[in-house]
Amino acid sequence: MQNNVGESLADEASHQPKYWVKTVGRAAEILQVLAAGAPGQGLSVTEIGQRCGISKSAAFGILQTLRHYGLVADEGEGMNRRYRLGMGLARLGERAQEQVSLRDVARPVLRGLSARCALASRVAVWEGGHAVVIDQVDLDAGPRLDLRMGTRELAHSSGLGKALLASMPEDEARALVARSGLPRRTSRTITDEDTLFAHLRDVRAAGYALDDEEDAEGIFCIGSVVRDHTGRSVGAISVTGLKLDLPGWRFQELGRQVHAAAEEISRELGAEPAEAKTPETL
Repeated sequence: MQNNVGESLADEASHQPKYWVKTVGRAAEILQVLAAGAPGQGLSVTEIGQRCGISKSAAFGILQTLRHYGLVADEGEGMNRRYRLGMGLARLGERAQEQVSLRDVARPVLRGLSARCALASRVAVWEGGHAVVIDQVDLDAGPRLDLRMGTRELAHSSGLGKALLASMPEDEARALVARSGLPRRTSRTITDEDTLFAHLRDVRAAGYALDDEEDAEGIFCIGSVVRDHTGRSVGAISVTGLKLDLPGWRFQELGRQVHAAAEEISRELGAEPAEAKTPETL
């Protein structure tokens, strides 16, 4: 019986791209199997072959090639030899991180998000306790909002800001709020600290933050945090539009779409997928 890793690999193999090099694919599968192994134990060549669905000799040959490039390491001799991921992968990972730009990764995802939602979308990063917009996708048709690059949005009243604030440890978030205060932007702005942090707990559970005319009258914004390979938040994305008496269910639908787009960007940055439940009261 195949384990979950084997089932996942078999499913991936059924969706092979047009130009598929079988040996390279098998090498990638072996790396995935080793990545799923228990820390400090390693796997034998027999175990690796079984989990990948290939012969012991084929697995051994690929392992030795990967070992030559430092992508796999081994310990022990003969029947006791065990394989694990090599530190060459750590060096490649560092280089990959250096070559990744949040703006470049986010832009095609934002284009798709804007097309699906028929709303302007943006990506922002933390800077000095504010969410600072570094890129945006505007609509070609329909009402256009005055959204500008470099806009600094408050942490407690904007969708981008609340998504980022909710991603922080609570003690750090409270320290930031103590420094910046909770200035009122509209009649709907949350200006009570206890109410804000109760709301942020809902944001964390849902995976997205809703600014319901809290930063500007008649405007809503829904933001979701983006994470890197360490699980650390590195920014947030959002959609923004005119409220126009939208029903509550529509905000939840948009929130799920924004969260899914943020998860897609996060995966591109190396983050593990996260699950979120949407409170009915958000």
